[in-house]
Amino acid sequence: MNHDMNHMQMNHEAGTSYLWLIVGAVLLLLSIVAYILASRTQGKVLSHMKKEERATIKKKSRSIRLAAHALLGVSVIILILFFTQGAFDKYDVADLNANANIEVTDDPYYGAEHTEEPIDYDMAIPTSGPHNPHDIKFGFYTDFPGYPYLVHNLEHGDIIIYYRENASDELKEHLKYLTKFREAGSGILAVPNKDIPEGSEVVVTAWTKTMKLDTFDDAKVGTFINRYINQGPEKIPPSIRQGGGTM
Repeated sequence: MNHDMNHMQMNHEAGTSYLWLIVGAVLLLLSIVAYILASRTQGKVLSHMKKEERATIKKKSRSIRLAAHALLGVSVIILILFFTQGAFDKYDVADLNANANIEVTDDPYYGAEHTEEPIDYDMAIPTSGPHNPHDIKFGFYTDFPGYPYLVHNLEHGDIIIYYRENASDELKEHLKYLTKFREAGSGILAVPNKDIPEGSEVVVTAWTKTMKLDTFDDAKVGTFINRYINQGPEKIPPSIRQGGGTM
């Protein structure tokens, strides 16, 4: 297991969107270059030049400046779209399929103190207990960040869906979708875990709650999320806890 926060990798499906960010930045740079070129071209107009020569230079300067305006406009549109993508999407947990009968284990309470010392948990997949002072961001993880951080997330009412490293691409894509959902200041994390017991495909946890599923069931997971998200003992307003933790 990898407990080094510097080696965690979060997948935010950024490939295509970051390409547009690069395109927008390049266009912005080109527009700046064009403005500089237009200014220098305009500066070549001299008083002793013939009228036709001055008109030609001014026309060239205007053309370059118009091109700069166009480049600037397109770059601003692309950058605005990039930074506001998903801003108006609504991921309401109430919209999840949540009408299933679920079997949930009420786990023992092992405390909630903060510590940066190594921790030996009493449960294979802990749902309470001592934990690191820092929690981590909501989202889909490709590396295991460590229980001390994840238990802290549970304390704030987050839901953690543990999946196997060899899970299908279809399941991983669906888990990425689920991690977009929020309820008040709580969110969802999907994390690979080698401690998932034999016979279970996923394990879903909340503070002192565990649900093991032999096969992933969207309705059962949606029901668990609806029932237990934002039910941790330490709730933080969404205005403060935007996107999750401090790491």
